[in-house]
Amino acid sequence: MKALLIVDVQNDFCTGGALATRGGEEVAPVINNIADKFDLVVASKDWHPEETVHFEKWPVHCVAGTHGAEFHAELNSKIIDQVVEKGTANVDDGYSAFEATNLDLVQFLKSKEIDTVYVCGIATDYCVLSSALDAQKHGFKTVVIKDAIRAVNLKEGDGDRAIEQMKEAGCEVVHSNQI
Repeated sequence: MKALLIVDVQNDFCTGGALATRGGEEVAPVINNIADKFDLVVASKDWHPEETVHFEKWPVHCVAGTHGAEFHAELNSKIIDQVVEKGTANVDDGYSAFEATNLDLVQFLKSKEIDTVYVCGIATDYCVLSSALDAQKHGFKTVVIKDAIRAVNLKEGDGDRAIEQMKEAGCEVVHSNQI
């Protein structure tokens, strides 16, 4: 059984958002087109409190209950079976979907007999990277969908380095038309 893990396709990470990733919203149509190929679709959300030490490192973004924290309108939220919220505490955490506080994602996936996790979303070099590495660490076959991710690239090439790091950890990288 395979699951699609959509990481943080939220307004604040897309064009015009507080912490925009160039072309972030471009992943939504790709995700919408492949969602029906999976047994389960899980989506993570950054869901920060108004005040958190996380904002010492990053601009204020994805505050729980705000427009910026909602899924981007281009993403068909009807395809999502389960939402997991991360970054909910006053600590610098929440990069990985597996750090969700509203659900033990590992247990949930195992209870649904998921053995393969396909990862997509925003941002390649932060939350996608952490989520993919955690999926692999927890024993899931992990596949990253290259045309359904976008990188922040604070330093030129961060996204490419993240993809290499995921490959080195045992993750497979595919294009959406290979699923």
